[in-house]
Amino acid sequence: MTNFLGERGFPSLVCGAFALQAYGLSRATQDLDFVVPVEAQEALVAFLEGQGYETLHRSPAFSNHLHADPVRGRVDFVYVSGATSRLVFQHARSHSSPSGLIVRVPSPEHLVAMKVLAMKNDPGRTFREMADLQFLLGVPGIDEEEVRLHFERQGLGERYLELKRLSG
Repeated sequence: MTNFLGERGFPSLVCGAFALQAYGLSRATQDLDFVVPVEAQEALVAFLEGQGYETLHRSPAFSNHLHADPVRGRVDFVYVSGATSRLVFQHARSHSSPSGLIVRVPSPEHLVAMKVLAMKNDPGRTFREMADLQFLLGVPGIDEEEVRLHFERQGLGERYLELKRLSG
């Protein structure tokens, strides 16, 4: 997948649970999540469907794909554009996976932004996202002012204050 994207000049980042693992939080997951430029969506979805993936959902900002072979499993994509795309890829960080593979992941601040948006769009995810967000707030060097702004932009400033109270 990353080869397909790279060969076409599209950057990609691992996000979701695997990105959290890069910062030190391990949790079980059943899918692999990526951030890619919105310009990659058409070719990427066609490629995945050609590889036997079923497209479960597709919108301008997200797509989810499932393969019948459990080894290939489920992959999800977050599509970014404009200034967001430039910032996410510019501030990405490289981390070594447990197997020694170097993966690029969003900065902790951008992971916060994604999780806050997910929580706003699906309030049923609040408890899981809040646990991840509490962890991310403890990542050394995180820009707490930027984090606060991500919460406020989505109308969730109270959630930020709640996390700060929990963190002491």
